Amino acid sequence: MPLLVVGSIALDDIETPTETRKDQLGGSCVFFSYAASYFSQVQMVGVVGDDWPDAHTQLLETRRIDTAGLQKIPGGKTFRWKARYQPNMNDRETLEVHLNVLEHFNPVLPASFQEAKFVFLGNASPVLQLRVLEQAKSAKLVVADTMDLWINIQNDELKALLKRLGGLVLNDSEARLLADDDNLVRAGKKVLDMGPKFVVIKKGEHGAMFFSEHETYVMPAFPITDVVDPTGAGDSFAGGMMGYLAEQDDFSPTSLKRAMAHGTVVASFTVEDFSLEGLKRIDRERLDARVTDYRRMLSF
Repeated sequence: MPLLVVGSIALDDIETPTETRKDQLGGSCVFFSYAASYFSQVQMVGVVGDDWPDAHTQLLETRRIDTAGLQKIPGGKTFRWKARYQPNMNDRETLEVHLNVLEHFNPVLPASFQEAKFVFLGNASPVLQLRVLEQAKSAKLVVADTMDLWINIQNDELKALLKRLGGLVLNDSEARLLADDDNLVRAGKKVLDMGPKFVVIKKGEHGAMFFSEHETYVMPAFPITDVVDPTGAGDSFAGGMMGYLAEQDDFSPTSLKRAMAHGTVVASFTVEDFSLEGLKRIDRERLDARVTDYRRMLSF
């Protein structure tokens, strides 16, 4: 079943303790879409400038990614992000951000995209996310991402969005900020009370926590010996999770738990190389084999 995603598309400059890469294909929409494409057809909506290489669009289209919602602004420049990772590969410093065409992005869904049953609203202003939600007329599961910026400057708008969501994905520091509570379990339950049917809190190398009305659990990360570049891991996790749900056409508690596992495994491939290189090297068979290893790891 098609899965709609709206989010950022970027060209990244990444510095790690061992290597520097420039003009890397990135952005939440890109990582999400590529990860989700292992499970489901993806309808991608985003914006780029004239500096966007056509080869990147062609790469995405080799997967089951429909780029009819990709807007290219004449004379514009694509969103750019530059970051440096610390030796522990968990902490990073944002060196430069150039919003460029993303600053005035106004997502317009093609008619066929408006019928999507599964929708993911990538990290963006909740005002923009609500605008997309109004166009997604047939959605039966809508999940969104957010960040500290919107929690701080558009808190009322974000809380209005939360009341209309099936699920919310955010990291641990964002959950604590939104809930105004340093205890992560209490924070997760407080965010759940704000409206979404379930909440997923990403904890980086420590996995993710899941909260719903009836259950709370922790999914550990898949152990990776050599983390090359963590960029896009959280977006890949969300893409794997939502892609699996769309493939199954089901978001029952059992399906959600399996989706969390698949998202965790997809993210483990992302961090093994820069940009999409780790994901490009695998196929569904290799992904499923790692899911089996992960399942064994969690059995006791």
